[in-house]
Parts: sequence; structure tokens; C-alpha cells
Amino acid sequence: MAETERPQLLGRQFSRDYIVKFLGLNAFTVYDGITTYQTNQVRAEASANDMKQVEDYVKQQYAAPDDSKFGIAKGKNVIYIHLESFQQFLVNYKLKDENGVEHEVTPFINSLYNSKSTFSFDNFFHQVGQGKTSDAETLLENSLFGLDQGSLFTQVGGKNTFEAAPDILKQTQGYTSAAFHGNAGNFWNRNETYKRLGYDYFFDASYYDVNSDNSFQYGLHDKPFFNQSVQYLEHLQQPFYSKFIAVSNHYPYSQFTNDEAGFPIAKTSDETINGYFATANYLDKAVEEFFNYLKSSGLYENSVIVLYGDHYGVSNSRNQNLAELVGKTKADWNDFDNANMQRVPYMIHVPGQENGGVNHTYGGQVDALPTLLHLLGVDTKNYIQLGQDLFSKQHNQIVAFRNGNVVTPKYTILGSSIYDTKTGTLITEPTEEVKKEVADLKAKATKQLETSDQITNGDLLRFYTNSGLKPVNPEDYDYKNQLQQLEAIEKEKGEKSTSVYSKNNNKSTVDEYHTDSYQGYQKTGK
Repeated sequence: MAETERPQLLGRQFSRDYIVKFLGLNAFTVYDGITTYQTNQVRAEASANDMKQVEDYVKQQYAAPDDSKFGIAKGKNVIYIHLESFQQFLVNYKLKDENGVEHEVTPFINSLYNSKSTFSFDNFFHQVGQGKTSDAETLLENSLFGLDQGSLFTQVGGKNTFEAAPDILKQTQGYTSAAFHGNAGNFWNRNETYKRLGYDYFFDASYYDVNSDNSFQYGLHDKPFFNQSVQYLEHLQQPFYSKFIAVSNHYPYSQFTNDEAGFPIAKTSDETINGYFATANYLDKAVEEFFNYLKSSGLYENSVIVLYGDHYGVSNSRNQNLAELVGKTKADWNDFDNANMQRVPYMIHVPGQENGGVNHTYGGQVDALPTLLHLLGVDTKNYIQLGQDLFSKQHNQIVAFRNGNVVTPKYTILGSSIYDTKTGTLITEPTEEVKKEVADLKAKATKQLETSDQITNGDLLRFYTNSGLKPVNPEDYDYKNQLQQLEAIEKEKGEKSTSVYSKNNNKSTVDEYHTDSYQGYQKTGK
């Protein structure tokens, strides 16, 4: 019944509260007991020998950093901006209204993407499974895949050992870390998982003024979210590692009915697609407002800002209705087109850099962590990471997906079908040489996925000590009264405090934040 009312509820497991609500407490207790038993069995049977096999594999896969990129952002703050359900085709896209007038959907994000201060990637793919957004976080911050079934965050996030970005930067570079999200902390089990990842602070919906006018079912809308976040951001000790999870560009892309309404709605037979461009435009403006604050508060110049799409916004089942908006026809749309639509933006904006531009390297979310750490001057050779630095000359450009599909610059392998990636042509009669190449690519992708599952299901990182990292103790983290915690640190450090608030002579920068509605900007011409 629960699966009928809410498809994939049990598979995705985004919140235990939701499962209890739909199953009832008694049925949930049985379900939870079975899944817990299965997980514990695999964990109990794992050993240090299993970890040694993983370590050998990871060492073989290590891609050394490019000398010209290594350390160019050393010591800078890291600001991750999560672009919800944002696909690559939105970048530089213009939507025609009923009068044939073109409207740039995401002008600010486009300006970043095309900037020489940004390292952008146009062949970067999401690699999430049923854990969707939480899988993207797993991939980007751990260089591990989500689970084959369900959500890693929900199933093992609160008990496994990790080598995650917040903890690596804390222990090796002295970073403070914080995550910001205008939804409930138990969604995707973040309040427990973030402690295991080493996040010092997690500001969830309880820290925001959320009401029926400024939110929807997935949390606080993006403009008030970024706006209200800076009251906490300004108190973080620098350098910091931060993540902002925006939500407004989330299915079902409902049309705004207040002063945010006005951006053109697409004209297709699918209402979900029609609203997608307007919510993306709203997200774009929210990001621009946040960037303006970063500049006026003094944070911008000393930060590296990473923007990424977490997963598709328009599902494969709807793509045919999107076809004509992206220069294709319904009749010609095929599986290769669906595969291409799994591209998402990945942009690393480094103020002051002039050597950026659009990079055509093929890669995926699993490659993000080693790429970022090398830019920050942290070599990853002793960490257990399944991805490779996108800038490395040794990067293999094999993109694996949880469903077994594989994309490379040469071949796109979808089930038993093989396409020429450059032309999109289906190779109906592959030669023996092509078959061998494809089999080798599939084997490498499968090995990467299997290794990830081995690490996660066996909790193998508890056996690994060669990284030099001390194990994270979740008891060290308390996500209550965090503003008071931050203010106490500022007081204790006195003149040595590095927070924006302290550097601004103990004055708030909140008034530097300027926001307006779509209609408001239309009136002022901004």
C-alpha cells in the first residue's frame, strides 16, 4: 500500500518518519528489523583483509594532480552550492515565450559558467541511485557511490566510518565546516550522517523562519534560505568548508503565484516540464543575490565556490515531451538522448583565476572530491577515494552509473546497446575489437561500483589507518544552540577570531544582503 501511494518510499527511504506514517508503527518495526539485520550481517563478516583488497585497487586507480592546478586554491574557504535538479541543458539555454521572444533562463549561472575564473565541465554526469540528493552528497564528499538499493545516508550514514571532505579538511588544514538546509534535519537522516562525515555544524529548518508564505513541501525557498543563512555563516571561523542545499528547483516545479511569478512558462503537454524553467530562473536569482553578499561581506575573494547539479530534473519518462525544446523531435528521441540528459553542471569558481574555461573531460560526481582537494593543495593518494582528479592527465574518463550503464568519450553503453558517443549512432554490428573494448569498459565500471558497495556494506573504512586521519566521534558534535557555540568561540579567540563578524569589528554583515522578488526586479530593471 505504501509503495502504491508513494512510489519508491521503501527503496529510497528518505525519512524514517515518512515510512512510519505510511506503513504504520508495527509494520515499520518489522521492516526496520529486517533491513537492520541484513546490514549488520554483512558488516559483521567484513575484515581487515577485505580492506587490503580495496586499498590495492584504489592505489592502482589513483590519478596524480596536474602541477599547474595543484594548490591554486590552498587555504581558501569552500562554498558548495547545491543546484537542485539542475541539468546541464539549462546552461546558456533561452526559452521562447508565446511571442517568440527569447528569455535567458539562468543568466547569472551562465556568467559564472562562461567566466575565465571558473573551471566548468560540460561532460559531467550525475551518478545517483535511489538516494537521489543524498547520493549526490555521498559522491561529492566521499568519492563513494550510493547504495544499489535505498539511501546510504538512511541505511548506514549514522553508523559507518567515512573519510569525508569536512573531516579531511578539518584534520589536515584546520577548516571549520557547516551545512545549511532549510528542511528538517532528519530528512535523508542528515542530522546523524553529517556527524559521521565530520560536519561541525548543521543548520536545518529549526534555525530558519519557515512559514507557509516562504516555503513548500521540500523546505524553505531559496531566496529566504540564502538570506537567512548569512546570520550563521558570518560567525564561522575561516577557513571554512560549507554546503548550501537549495530546494526550490525541485519536482513538481510548481508555478509561483506571488510576486515571484512572471518568468515565462514553457508550452508543452507536460505541466512538470512547463514550470521547470521558471523555478530554475528563481534559483539563478537566489544564487546571484548570495554572490552579491559574498562580495560585499569580503568573503568572495578568499573563497572557492563550487556549483553542482545533484541529479536530473526531468525524468526519462518525460524527456520526449521536452524534446522539441532542446532541438529534437519526439519521434527521434531515444535511449542515447536520455543518457545525454544525465549531464549536470559542475563549476569551480576561483576568484582571481584567469585560466578557467569550459573543460570537455568526461567525468562524474565521484570525481569531485579528489579534484577539489588537489586544488586546495591536499594530495589524495593516501585516502580511499574511487574517483579521479578531473584535471589529472591520468583521469580515465569512464563514467559508471548505478544501473550498469557506462559513458566514455568513445562509447555510450546502455544495457546491451552500444552507441558512438560522438555521433550518437547505434553500433548494430560491433566488431570483435569493439566488443572487447566495451567488455573492458564495463568490467572497469562494475569493479568501481562493486568496490564502493564493498566499502559501504562492510564498513571497511573502520579498518583503514593509512590516511593518518583520526576516527570521527559523532559524540563530539551537537547541532543544538549552534549560534551560541560560534559566538562563544569568537569571544574565546578575541582578536585571533577569523570570522567575518569579528573581522568586521564585531558588527553583523546581515544588512549587506539584498533580496527582491521577480516582480520587484522587473520594476527596477535589475
